[in-house]
Amino acid sequence: MANSNGTTPARRERAALCDLFLEVGPDAPTLCGDWTTRDLAAHLVMRERRPDGAAGIGIKKLAAYGQKVQNSIAETDWTELVDKVRTGPPIWSPVRISAIDVLANTIEFFVHHEDVRRTGEEWTVRELDVELNAALVKTAGRMAKGMTRSSKVGVVLEPTDGGPVPGTPIIANKAIPSVTVRGPIGI
Repeated sequence: MANSNGTTPARRERAALCDLFLEVGPDAPTLCGDWTTRDLAAHLVMRERRPDGAAGIGIKKLAAYGQKVQNSIAETDWTELVDKVRTGPPIWSPVRISAIDVLANTIEFFVHHEDVRRTGEEWTVRELDVELNAALVKTAGRMAKGMTRSSKVGVVLEPTDGGPVPGTPIIANKAIPSVTVRGPIGI
């Protein structure tokens, strides 16, 4: 889903996050535990450019190796590190294909953009464009079942904005009893 100039919400979030990285610097806090912006940028680079290290994100036995790779990437000069995030995955990566980029990165870059934006007490809710809202709802709908598979209660998501019909429920888990999470997708 690209706008008239050919950029997708994932690419716009990537660019906005990189601009924010340069604005706040490498040592700014994030909402990712004790990670600084440098740690977050290194995570994003590893995820796209070092599949050997990225495996440690999801495979517990490889976590120590993944952390070692991420720490090594974090030693990169700050502007060079941000440029690696900005330019995205290498040419050989399937994530270079726009449709895969949208699936893999729309939520990733939105969430991490917010992880940096929302530190401190002065952040404000930003108004998301219609296209980003719709992309977040669509991607959340695709991910919802997998993310709630182990839940012992049903989970229903009801975004009040975005998507084909705002308020249309996403049945993430059909178990009974269930809970409903209702609200704007970006909050």
